[in-house]
Amino acid sequence: MVVHIKQLLQMMVAAVIYSEAAQPESLPNCPTMCGSVTIPYPFGITEDCSLDNTFLINCNKTSSTTTHVPFLPQSNQRVINISLDGVLRVAWPVASDCYTENGTLLNKTSSAINMTYFPALPTRNKMIAVGCDTFGVFTANDSGGNGYMAGCVAYCKSLDDVVENDQSCSGTGCCEVLIPRGHAFTEVSYGTSGITKNHTLVHDFNPCGYAFVVENGTYSFNSTDLKLEKKEFPVLLDWAIGNQTCEQAQKNLSSYACKADKSTCHNSTGRSGYLCRCIDGYYGNPYFNDGCKDIDECKVPNDCVKGATCNNNPPGSYSCKCPAGYEGDGKNNGTRCSHKSREELMSIIALCVSVTLVALLVGSLYAYLALKKRKLIKLKVHFFRQNGGLLLQQQIERHRGSSETAKVFTVEELNEATNNFHESRILGQGGQGTVYKGVLQDKRIVAIKKSKINDPKQIEPFINEVVILSKINHRNVVKLLGCCLETEVPLLVYEFIPNGTLYEHLHDQNQSTKLTWKTRLRIAKETAGVLAYLHSAASTPVIHRDVKSTNILLDDNLTAKVSDFGASRIVPLDHTQITTLVQGTLGYLDPEYFHTSQLTDKSDVYSFGVVLAELLTGKKAFSFARPEEERNLAMCFASSIKEGRLLDILDRNINETNIEKLKEVADIAEMCLRVKGEERPTMKEVAMELEGIFVIEEHNWARGNTSSEENESLLKATSSIIDVEDSIGGNGITSSNAYSTNEISMSLIGGR
Repeated sequence: MVVHIKQLLQMMVAAVIYSEAAQPESLPNCPTMCGSVTIPYPFGITEDCSLDNTFLINCNKTSSTTTHVPFLPQSNQRVINISLDGVLRVAWPVASDCYTENGTLLNKTSSAINMTYFPALPTRNKMIAVGCDTFGVFTANDSGGNGYMAGCVAYCKSLDDVVENDQSCSGTGCCEVLIPRGHAFTEVSYGTSGITKNHTLVHDFNPCGYAFVVENGTYSFNSTDLKLEKKEFPVLLDWAIGNQTCEQAQKNLSSYACKADKSTCHNSTGRSGYLCRCIDGYYGNPYFNDGCKDIDECKVPNDCVKGATCNNNPPGSYSCKCPAGYEGDGKNNGTRCSHKSREELMSIIALCVSVTLVALLVGSLYAYLALKKRKLIKLKVHFFRQNGGLLLQQQIERHRGSSETAKVFTVEELNEATNNFHESRILGQGGQGTVYKGVLQDKRIVAIKKSKINDPKQIEPFINEVVILSKINHRNVVKLLGCCLETEVPLLVYEFIPNGTLYEHLHDQNQSTKLTWKTRLRIAKETAGVLAYLHSAASTPVIHRDVKSTNILLDDNLTAKVSDFGASRIVPLDHTQITTLVQGTLGYLDPEYFHTSQLTDKSDVYSFGVVLAELLTGKKAFSFARPEEERNLAMCFASSIKEGRLLDILDRNINETNIEKLKEVADIAEMCLRVKGEERPTMKEVAMELEGIFVIEEHNWARGNTSSEENESLLKATSSIIDVEDSIGGNGITSSNAYSTNEISMSLIGGR
């Protein structure tokens, strides 16, 4: 009974010590709490109690509370708790849009939060959208001014569908958006909107759509959330001292924040600035003098054997002393206390035990390494077969002797090329995977895409796509060099395009001035040529399905390179359309495809029309920053063309005097953006029109603007055939498929 009471007392003492070690402290004579929330220094409720105004906390009573509540004064966010490890947990509001039974907007709220000092942690938060007729959009800017936008669709037809989907945010009633790594977001906006019938079909059980940012692991979807009553969710923010590194801050000791003698400085990993921590064996607050205190290990359970005396030895260590007449270090995991008369026997026993342990350790290590190597080989073979390696080998044998066939890389080659897929090698992230920069053994720089394909039903189409894309030798398509199938998900190896995306050049003010009208028209012509080739000239027609400005890369000469065929679909020769799960990017998605799930080549025509509108206006395809009637560029652009307001929406960086040619290109874009696919031109027709306009404009730029009579003479003088390979980069296409100037002269605008 006495022994049990003693053990209980030891546990109680240990709990007190660890509680003190975890309890942060404030400056003398400063409040430690605001309501039920602890406010550790460098944070404080007054200017005298905080490091500076950056860490000032407002502690006030609100109309809805009877106790004091802490808020961040910069963004008026309620503070839930503060950790000295650099994490700040706050409450963020829910955005929503609600409708009446007939679909009239009843009320709409969206959230835009500016975090001046404490950015959101991208890897520890995500955005959730809840509803049965809802899309949620997340937009953010990081500390460098770089923008990011993502969205997802939550849809369902009945409450039973949602009940079956409880606990999952896969798109039925609930969807989620992951926030990418490598960003420290200081401005965040999010909101929702109805996508089809403004909730009229689901109003009885879901009159509203909701969107909110939430800490990972703190939210689990439930069907009752279709009428969400909760108004806010926890979100994690990143805090640090200043914007200097430890080395820079230590040069000025008067402003250096790590004041305690037993503290160390650590550079912040998610942003600029640094944090202070007590060294091992010490606890407390490292931001003021004497803030780090030694932990007395003798007051908590330790390894001293019964009868040994425990001695606390700062810094952060302890020792055990055997009683008189005994020897050893007095620890359970060391040499226990033993009689000195047994010294020789214990030495022999210790030696035997040591030799035995070493032999067992070496043998175990050897067996472990051999087993691990065998498992690794079996795992690579399993992944190779799972990802369609045998099927790809058959395709390679069928095309043996062709230098264009895809190469099968080993995982060791790609690990070496990317420094084991280090985060510093990430070029970008998207819905189809993550792209890394790599350097092969032959010094070629490549882009390696780690795909997200893990559905066994997609293996055969994926292999066919790899083989077909590897055979496409089009100068305006990013070349697929090969793939690796020895990993859990396939790895694709592409040629490296160094000059970024068309999206970056259009929407970065420093870059957009470099895109002259001539360059924009050429990029449009080259992109249209690629899509026309895929639809009409490839041995098997291919629908890209994700045409957008971020998937058009530019090389050093600003030549267009179409990329990212991860969402593409191969169309059987006896089909004009295929039924698929709707997939695409907000702002570029064909509305007819969205409503019918019937994918045709006219879906690419619509998406290309949005890109053409981007080239003409310099505006993003979709932006919550614009007025509601102007958020969707396609709708705004088509309306402006019909009202004759082209000059009002043109990008101010386009310095072009030939307004007629601008109008011709704008009319082509308007035809591509028509709601009904049957009213849109084919990509072959679009490519011919743009080729003809570019030929005339190139002549005008070289010799000065000519009259319309001279343009007609130019058309007659260039009546020779324009080879498809020059227009869209053919692959062995004969002259019978070439474009002629007679075909170019058939105006899509006047001929329909």
